[in-house]
Amino acid sequence: MEFELNLTTEELQKRTHKDYLTTKKMLDVDSKEYDALELGDKTALRHLVKAASVIDKINMVLDNPHNLAFKKFLENEIKKGNKDAELTKILFDAQKGLCSLDRESNMIELAKGISETKGKGVYPEDLDVEEFHEILIKMLKKGKVDEVRKILSQRTVVRRQNDELKATDYIDEFKDEFEIIADELEFASKTSTNSDFNEYLLLQAQALRKADPMLDAYADEKWATLQDTPLEFTITRECYEDELTGTVVENEELKELLDKNKITPNQKDFLGGRVGIVNKKGTDAILNVKRYLPLMSKNMPFCDKYEQNISADSNSKQTMADVDLVAVYGDVGAFRAGITLAENLPNDDKLSIQVLKAGRRNVYHRQIRLITSPDAKEKMQKRLNATLNPKLHKYYNDEADHWFTIGHENGHSLGPNSSTEGLGKYKSIIEENKADMISLSMLDILTKEGLYTEDERKQIIVTYASDNMMVSKPAMSQAHRVRSVMQNYYFIKNGAMTISKDGILDVDIEKMVPVARKMLEKIIDVQIKNDFAEGEKYVLENFVWTDEMEVMAKNIKSVSKTLNGKVESPLADKLLQE
Repeated sequence: MEFELNLTTEELQKRTHKDYLTTKKMLDVDSKEYDALELGDKTALRHLVKAASVIDKINMVLDNPHNLAFKKFLENEIKKGNKDAELTKILFDAQKGLCSLDRESNMIELAKGISETKGKGVYPEDLDVEEFHEILIKMLKKGKVDEVRKILSQRTVVRRQNDELKATDYIDEFKDEFEIIADELEFASKTSTNSDFNEYLLLQAQALRKADPMLDAYADEKWATLQDTPLEFTITRECYEDELTGTVVENEELKELLDKNKITPNQKDFLGGRVGIVNKKGTDAILNVKRYLPLMSKNMPFCDKYEQNISADSNSKQTMADVDLVAVYGDVGAFRAGITLAENLPNDDKLSIQVLKAGRRNVYHRQIRLITSPDAKEKMQKRLNATLNPKLHKYYNDEADHWFTIGHENGHSLGPNSSTEGLGKYKSIIEENKADMISLSMLDILTKEGLYTEDERKQIIVTYASDNMMVSKPAMSQAHRVRSVMQNYYFIKNGAMTISKDGILDVDIEKMVPVARKMLEKIIDVQIKNDFAEGEKYVLENFVWTDEMEVMAKNIKSVSKTLNGKVESPLADKLLQE
């Protein structure tokens, strides 16, 4: 298939320049973390990297039906000496796809005539919202309930079949690829030195060979218990990219039919592969938070009205790991305006949570969060000078962002842990909003209990407020960024933050936690009601981009040219060649 490159030579040169394309470097070939591994774990790591790398191909298909053909086109053009194709390939590899929003919320399309659709690659490219709803209504009226349930499952690819739709489980759709991954996991289990980790690998391999969601549940259940393992391997499953499935709750006739037939619509999973070496010191520091989780659970708003993953009177089902990353592939490795700092999985829609009542696991990404170079620290100071009241600079601490992230990830395990699908396309925005407000609203309690000092509390608040500022108004599909704008507006509206006419942020530190608690109460109320109209009203009331935010955005852009980023994985690249 032939394509025409969309970006000009000038634009390609700009976007691939180091000032505009930041780099996150994973573990190097001579890293002390790799050297310290036992020989069996080094061998296992090689198989885990090979397994995870296959997920790149799978997720490219889920992301856009043209991704693989375009990748092959670029490779052929590069062989012919096409310099623009070389530069385009850098961007394609960085964002892992043809289409992506950049840091300023501009849609970057690498080939002419190919745009992103709401259904990405998991639905027919020509299927719009209205026809999607019409087909589902017709199928339900014909009694094809089971097929509609499969169509609205988080683990199926949907294609046209005459005038209807047909769903195929991911395991059947990508049978050859998953067989390769399963083989590599089984090889890894033969040399890895940790028996718990090996048990998980075998369960995950089994789940990749047969289209049975309960097999995934058993693998997830085991994965969520892993605590003292040398290695990290995860097939991540997140649903932020699917903008089509969630729309079904907006059609009253369709929603009534779905409710009548007890069908819960779940947005499609996009798949990532994460491989790393567990950092013991960092993990021990993170685990210090675990003993406070029951207290946080007890202090959640309206906690008597819903079931939480973490109980107020028992040990929490929550494991945690700080990981030195060897490689990130697929969805978790796609650098699209930003890249994931940490993940709390499995999500609420997974059977390990719903049926097995299993726990969750937080994994934190060290190479993505760490700011170590003098150049990076200098850039951060320039941003502070351009955006933050000088009297607050002493409270800015990039490590405090990590502390805040720990609270955020644990926040996903608190609050209503099911029955929020009725919020449709706003579900993920509100869930991310919830996790942020839990992290902030619990600060006073955790400081009183001794987890944080008073200075650390102030550092978390100021660092959060500063880092939460955006360089542009995001698209509604950017759940993490939409929630940031909502929070900024809410804090400004309630007098906890101000932005001057010159775009300088000031923070009333003592007002931040009470206002966060107020916002959290509203969030939990919306989640409990599980009503699309309520969720939409709440989001739109607070998703307000003000003139002051626009001035702030210009200030940030005046000191930071970054538009996107890429990942380099030297150790993984070497292991793939062995």
